[in-house]
Amino acid sequence: MSDLRHHDRMLADVLGEGVSADFRETLLNETLRLARRRRRFRQARGAACALVVVSALGLLFWHLSPPGRGPAGVPAKPYLLVRTRPLPRAAWIETKPFPWAGIVSSRATSQIVLTTKGAGLIHEITDDELLALVPRPAALVRLGPHLAELVFVSAEDRDELLRDY
Repeated sequence: MSDLRHHDRMLADVLGEGVSADFRETLLNETLRLARRRRRFRQARGAACALVVVSALGLLFWHLSPPGRGPAGVPAKPYLLVRTRPLPRAAWIETKPFPWAGIVSSRATSQIVLTTKGAGLIHEITDDELLALVPRPAALVRLGPHLAELVFVSAEDRDELLRDY
């Protein structure tokens, strides 16, 4: 029995018999508002698509139109006027023939140079002799058995000595 009452109540709700008139009117107005909104959206979307198509066609025709159309009423010239003037004489380049083209002379293109072993001609100075040549305080730092570096006490002395040589 309770099952029948429940079904009757549901059927009355669906058919709207138990609903007040204000609620039905509010529901109908909301449904109409949503339907109008959807219709306006569809119309706006169609107008936007049409505007995009018209703009694209206008841009295409504008891009394909021939260039160089001047103001109305002024005919386009079928030529381009170029004004020139002579190049100054200082800018000219010219070739002059060699004046003695018939005179040719020859000379030997190589010379023979003989060398001999010069034992004892070069004197290698010692560390003390090197330090005696430097007028400023300096030190000789050994980096290996046959390698040394001359180090000055101040950078100004080194720069002054290098400037002199």
